Amino acid sequence: MKIAINKICILCAVLSILSSCGVYKKYQTPEVSTDHLTGDSIPADSITAQLPQIQADSISWRDFFTDPLLQNLIDSALARNTDMRSAQLTLDKAQASLKAAKLAYLPSLSLNPQASISTTVGTDGSTSGLSHSYNIPLQLDWNIGISGSVTVNKRKAQSVKEQAEAQRDAMKANVISTVAQLYYELLLLDRQLEILLSTDSLWDISLETERALWENGQAYSTAVNQLESSNLSVKMQIIETKRSIRNIENSMCKVLLMTPRPIERGTWDDLQLAPFNFEVSATALLNRPDVRLADRSLAEAFYNTAAARAAFFPSFSLQGILGWTNNGGIIADPGALLLQLLASLTQPIFAQGKLRAALKIAKYGQEDQLNQYVQTIINAGNQVNECLADCSVARDKDILYQRQLEVLQDAYDGTHTLMNNGKASYLEVLTAQESLLSAQLDAAENKYNAAIALISLYIALGGATK
Repeated sequence: MKIAINKICILCAVLSILSSCGVYKKYQTPEVSTDHLTGDSIPADSITAQLPQIQADSISWRDFFTDPLLQNLIDSALARNTDMRSAQLTLDKAQASLKAAKLAYLPSLSLNPQASISTTVGTDGSTSGLSHSYNIPLQLDWNIGISGSVTVNKRKAQSVKEQAEAQRDAMKANVISTVAQLYYELLLLDRQLEILLSTDSLWDISLETERALWENGQAYSTAVNQLESSNLSVKMQIIETKRSIRNIENSMCKVLLMTPRPIERGTWDDLQLAPFNFEVSATALLNRPDVRLADRSLAEAFYNTAAARAAFFPSFSLQGILGWTNNGGIIADPGALLLQLLASLTQPIFAQGKLRAALKIAKYGQEDQLNQYVQTIINAGNQVNECLADCSVARDKDILYQRQLEVLQDAYDGTHTLMNNGKASYLEVLTAQESLLSAQLDAAENKYNAAIALISLYIALGGATK
């Protein structure tokens, strides 16, 4: 008996080692060519190319968004946002599943004590004394996967956990970008409101001047009406802009999980375009959450195929009972030992084609995930190229807008002076005013687009969630 138990133990140890090693290779991320993945670089004569260059995969989100007030809002959102909490809970569940998969190498033990009291009735109706019996067994169940199925399941759980990490990072990047976009929208609306209020004051002066000229018979009433109509249009834009500011503040409060309130923010002059140029490497793209998620999904499909293949191999299980019993008799020897040991081997022979079908389906799924992984990398490179171009264009246009504003401001001042001296008509003043207002709003919109391009580049380079 002792020799048989020793042989079984040795066999279990050998099978356990084989199971831990696994019959199948560990998943390796497929190599995808990243040459010219992001397209041509930005021209050397571009304003952006003159900025200090840094490695895109060595920075954090704080390097993208340097405004201290914005950073505080982002920190608050990351700590309180419900989507972030849900993503973290999903990761916690995946980590728990991985821990359980690692413990699958060990046998399961359970204690199942039993006790009974019985008596015997004779033919004459007499009864014997009470008989006490008990069993206090410690049961063991150990399913040893000869084909490495336990290892495959553990690695599959690991890939699921890494998928959850990528999803958590993607959600974090999404929260950061959402807060940044809302913040920049508030700055833009503040700037637009500032421009409109300034324009409203200037047009009030123009309207008063035109009214004075009309009262002195030097202008027509139609000119006064036209200027007043344009002035009223600006006043209505001011009202709409204030309402838009309230809407964006409420949206920000929802992201921050706060009741509606004003949002503390900086000024338009604090908004800077991309403070540096990026040297984009393949590593930066491979660190993107969507690329990591596609890679881990491919790993999961790889281990699904391995598990489907492992189903063709035999499974080995070991069951045992160790405990104490009195075998239903008088407790003469309370230390009587109960020992049972059972080893079983199960080899699938015919499963109605289900195993082969499962293997084919798993292979098709793995091939599909590989295609999606390659496409995700290509999309990543294309997105980075687009964002770099948007950042470059916005910065170059900003220089031109500044010069255009100087020219139009001079034109407006000169035209208004001429009108005061009766040498220019209201139409010339109105045209100059509208051109200046339009250019000011366009310049603000372009600077906002530059900020949005920076947010898009932040996402395209992987979210820099560290």
